[in-house]
Amino acid sequence: MRKCGILVHPTSFPSKYGIGDLGYGRKFVDFLKESGQKLWQILPLGHTGFGDSPYQSFSTFAGNPLIISPDILEEEGLLEKEDIEYVPEFDSRHVEYGRVIDYKYDLYRKAFKRFDLKDKDYLKFCNENAFWLEDYALFMACKNYFIAERKNTYESKEYRAYYKIASKVMDDDKVKDCFYGGAWNSFPKNLRDREENALNEYREKLIDEVDFYKFIQFEFKREWLEIKEYANENGIEIIGDIPIFVAGDSSDTWSRRELFYINTKGFTTKAAGVPPDYFSKDGQLWGNPLYNWKKHKEEDYDWWVKRTEKTLELVDIVRIDHFRGFESYWSVPMGEETAVKGKWNKGPQTEVFDAIYNKLGALNIIAEDLGDLNDEVIELRDKLGLPGMKILQFAFDSCKNSYLPHNYEKDNYVVYTGTHDNDTTIGWYSEQSDKDKDYIRRYMNVSGDNINWDLIRLAISSSAKYSIIPVQDIIGLGSDARMNRPGVSDGNWQFRFEENDLKDSMACELKYLCELFNR
Repeated sequence: MRKCGILVHPTSFPSKYGIGDLGYGRKFVDFLKESGQKLWQILPLGHTGFGDSPYQSFSTFAGNPLIISPDILEEEGLLEKEDIEYVPEFDSRHVEYGRVIDYKYDLYRKAFKRFDLKDKDYLKFCNENAFWLEDYALFMACKNYFIAERKNTYESKEYRAYYKIASKVMDDDKVKDCFYGGAWNSFPKNLRDREENALNEYREKLIDEVDFYKFIQFEFKREWLEIKEYANENGIEIIGDIPIFVAGDSSDTWSRRELFYINTKGFTTKAAGVPPDYFSKDGQLWGNPLYNWKKHKEEDYDWWVKRTEKTLELVDIVRIDHFRGFESYWSVPMGEETAVKGKWNKGPQTEVFDAIYNKLGALNIIAEDLGDLNDEVIELRDKLGLPGMKILQFAFDSCKNSYLPHNYEKDNYVVYTGTHDNDTTIGWYSEQSDKDKDYIRRYMNVSGDNINWDLIRLAISSSAKYSIIPVQDIIGLGSDARMNRPGVSDGNWQFRFEENDLKDSMACELKYLCELFNR
């Protein structure tokens, strides 16, 4: 069935609380329905860590606390009206993460004090998710404890000992970030190495903080599932995103170190990235620890099965980020400053997916098959029967470009005007050469005066199974509204739109196009 949808992450929603949250979820679903959409694509829902990136999460299983709605907490009786009566003046177009975190966590702690830890639904949630929740909650509690403990120290004995090890693989600023940011490899040795006596000691010492993070995850899932149910009731499926890798400083790597290339001191020995490409001449050094696939295979890829299963509790369709890493992955040795000196290593091929299908049955999965591809990656994707992605912003350098709709060999694709890693369509078009602009206009037989809607129409009219449009292109925003700039560490993931940006006329135009092209 041909379908169309909108790409927007909940952090981009309108909200007076400084970051988009689930209080706007129903209104957005209503807009999707009114505009004839059947799909809503989001970015990873994880608890963001370094750089506020949804692709660098403190846990692959935990949800992002920042999208919990204070308004919903008030409706549930966990906040009083006066708790949210005064709200600092936040930027309505960009997320100010530092200020938002301080403000919202103060509200969450007030809500936690009013929450009944004997609630039956809460206890059921804790029991069903214990395999990841216990480690995550303790990880976060310990991280916060050491951040506070080290806040007013300077080059303590503990810091000097950590520096002696860490400075061999990272610069001084990163050493300080890790130590004063409470990275798990800076924990005391017995806690870092998860000795049972140390785990029990900190569980007891930090019991309230551990319970706080369990509550946060319970509330996140409760709010999210209500939105998902509302979307499904209105004929809308949610496309979620599984990042192929996890963050080095995460409860996943702390609790299951053996599944990753991490040494006995807790440092990554082989890091993920991609070679030089369209986005960066030095490649992209993501820094995530690579998987020890041999260990995963010994466990019949159980960690991946559970990861996929838990994601599918929150979404209907899964997009696998960096799919090409299952065929072969770019491995960068520890200590390199760029990704240039990496090398390709063979991945697990179909084995991960075979294990997932054997345990969970047939699933609706999209392969993010962008970047430096070879024939083997395409063969793997097609062998698994997964739809790939077509990005229209990549299409106009030649009439033979495979991203141009007239070159689609089949309909098993998802076509995008652009993704979260691209500029907005208006920003992209403004940077093209006069020659390229001329070809773009001639291809679509348009003036280019409404280039965002021209590209939207092209995507919806294509033969691709699904067409997905970033909300920035629907609104008609420029480069300032870009979500992410690959290879740039600052200023990403901040985009927000305002409530009056999505207009009835836009819904009508989208619905018209969907009806016209049978989506």
